Amino acid sequence: MSNKLRVGGFTSFTAIDFPGELAAVVFCQGCPWRCRYCHNGDLLPARAPSAYDWDQILTFLDCRRGLLDAVVFSGGEPTAQSALESAIAQVRKLGFKVGLHTAGIYPRRLSRLIPSLDWVGLDIKAMPENYPSITGVADSGAAPWQCAELLARSMMPLQIRLTRHPSLTTDTELNQIRNKLHNLGIEHLEVQRCNSEQAIDQTLKLLPC
Repeated sequence: MSNKLRVGGFTSFTAIDFPGELAAVVFCQGCPWRCRYCHNGDLLPARAPSAYDWDQILTFLDCRRGLLDAVVFSGGEPTAQSALESAIAQVRKLGFKVGLHTAGIYPRRLSRLIPSLDWVGLDIKAMPENYPSITGVADSGAAPWQCAELLARSMMPLQIRLTRHPSLTTDTELNQIRNKLHNLGIEHLEVQRCNSEQAIDQTLKLLPC
């Protein structure tokens, strides 16, 4: 298996993906979940043809030192790739801060990465017992909440986000999620409206939103 980061997309400049920083975003290829409202279906296969090469991206980033503040690894699910750790080290060596967007699928991997991260955006999708109805994967709800607890304890600068389709997340469950986060010491939940037009589950377009 190659230890080179597999990249499915790249944004050379953004002011919104790492709060307070000017960043580039690396979209890592592959995710083991099939969340119904996911709008990055092309990033889901672990291996797919790509026009992006990690070494070329590093060369580009080297030329942007002093112009960009940070690099964000997004996806797909970045922590699904064993090459992520070395990619982060390469980016830090160039002098950039590092942000991570993750669904919290792999708590142990995230734990190893925390010392090398400056900010994390964690997606919380549901109460633990309701995760499979969104991800399509049995027993998928424990890991993200373990990651939330792990990040809260680490005092890592953190944003918790929830993508909401009212047919998937009721007001009652949303309040339960807020309360569970509060018990972890996390006071803010960023709720994002589901864009069902681009969702991989097109039946969501037929449900009230």
